[in-house]
Amino acid sequence: MSPPGDGDSIVIGLVNNMPDGALKTTERQFTELLHTAAGEVPLRLRLFSLPEAPRGESSRAYIIEKYEKFAALWGSRLDGLIVTGTEPRTAALADEPYWHTLTKLVDWAEVNTTSTVWSCLAAHAAVYHLDGIGRQQFPEKLSGVFECARTGDHGILANAPAAWRIPHSRSNDLPRKALLAAGYQILSTSPVAGADMFLKQGKSLFLFLQGHPEYDPDSLLREYQRDVGRFLRGERDAYPRMPQNYFDADASTALAEFRERALVRRHIDLVEAFPAVDVHGHCAHAWRPQALRIYSNWLSLLARSRLHARARAI
Repeated sequence: MSPPGDGDSIVIGLVNNMPDGALKTTERQFTELLHTAAGEVPLRLRLFSLPEAPRGESSRAYIIEKYEKFAALWGSRLDGLIVTGTEPRTAALADEPYWHTLTKLVDWAEVNTTSTVWSCLAAHAAVYHLDGIGRQQFPEKLSGVFECARTGDHGILANAPAAWRIPHSRSNDLPRKALLAAGYQILSTSPVAGADMFLKQGKSLFLFLQGHPEYDPDSLLREYQRDVGRFLRGERDAYPRMPQNYFDADASTALAEFRERALVRRHIDLVEAFPAVDVHGHCAHAWRPQALRIYSNWLSLLARSRLHARARAI
């Protein structure tokens, strides 16, 4: 595959499928993470979103203004591609409104990218499409910051420690045994969160992340507050479980007391009384060094591939 244009710049496509409330935040998270990880290496980021992803009017207008038309992707060649997840709306992945386009994207990425990162639900969809491995639903949503141990060797993990902490936020899991049986290389695992990072080399190197190294320090807090609000509005039956290994003792106590109030008097008015907690000091963005390491190594891999392709073309 010949390298994309743009001179010496590494060209990355970001297919941002996050729901409206997280669309701009996710765009910012990946933009900042990639540019920081790239250092002095020139980088061009192209923005896309699956056209079938449900959107409100303001988000549709924002995507029309800021993002490229998705059809422009099909005629492109990219050094790298990142495909985000989104909240599942159906029990079966194949019933999601964007399923046809997402599976077409998996096949396209295999021959038109050097490497693609599949995040969370996008990882589940890609693995299901490629190898028929179905996701398994947790009894309740997995949310928290979990220690993951290094279990494999690859350039993506260059200079990585033996273990690190990464946020996870998902309702489903891909079973480790099934991944290994299908030829995936597991790079890191957690006793609670399962397979954290894994990859498969075909024509393109596919890297799968069930966790969220791109998250801000308060991302899990905002998701938890959102889910509490859904409970208070009657949009979900059960009160959400507090993210694990995330809040300090004072915050955990305040949030547990609020939960008791909400279970006694379930009313939307309580949203205004949700405790003001600060996670920045306690978590201190503990996963940021590893996030930068992963993406710096990934960008280095793309840069080397671009140089080799250019040398072969001479």
